[in-house]
Amino acid sequence: MPYLLILGARSDIARAVSHRFARKGLNLCLAARRYEEADRDAKDLEIRYRIRVMTREFDALDFEGHESWYAGLPEKPLGVLCAVGFLGNQKKGETNLTEAKKIMETNYLGCVSILNVIANDFEERKAGFIIGISSVAGDRGRQSNYFYGSSKAAFTAYLSGLRNRLCRVNVRVITVKPGFVRTGMTEDLELPAMLTSSPEEVARDILSAFEKGKDVIYTKWYWKYIMAVIKIIPEKIFKKLNL
Repeated sequence: MPYLLILGARSDIARAVSHRFARKGLNLCLAARRYEEADRDAKDLEIRYRIRVMTREFDALDFEGHESWYAGLPEKPLGVLCAVGFLGNQKKGETNLTEAKKIMETNYLGCVSILNVIANDFEERKAGFIIGISSVAGDRGRQSNYFYGSSKAAFTAYLSGLRNRLCRVNVRVITVKPGFVRTGMTEDLELPAMLTSSPEEVARDILSAFEKGKDVIYTKWYWKYIMAVIKIIPEKIFKKLNL
């Protein structure tokens, strides 16, 4: 059964992406910590789009178990979407190493751990694709979320290196950099309405990037230019800004 493996399948963006790919007739495997809740999504997707959907329990922080977890899949996927993410609490992380560590391990090390296993399989098969959801927060560190931002910066660099490695064996790696998105993860934040996307809009851009063969996308598109401006602000000025 050819299928797309979705890691972090219970996130709002991942759920929206699952509908986009399901409409195209692609079977799915929804992998999440709360996989019982993913079962409800799986049944809905199967009925709505007449595809096959598996569910699997997956913990991004179970580093030692990732290799055996992937080996235990009934067959290997056509591709993978890594939508694992944790915003965490920046203020708490400044005085609590456990919180800071959880933010960085979830957004970076956990993703790297499982994607290394998958990348090795795809490289051996000389086929496959990896879609990694990073963030514009990784383009420049800001006082409001630099634990999250630094982990996303590392993930962006990792995906870039992986793309450079795997392009030679016909394996695609797509980096997705969303800006503000209305999700459960950001429900307590005051986000600017004009700069905030819905998960469905992000999913639309991800599918478009996949179909058009793009390597890196910002979503919505204007974040590419917003971040270009932010990145060129001199450090003397930038460090004084309340961002």
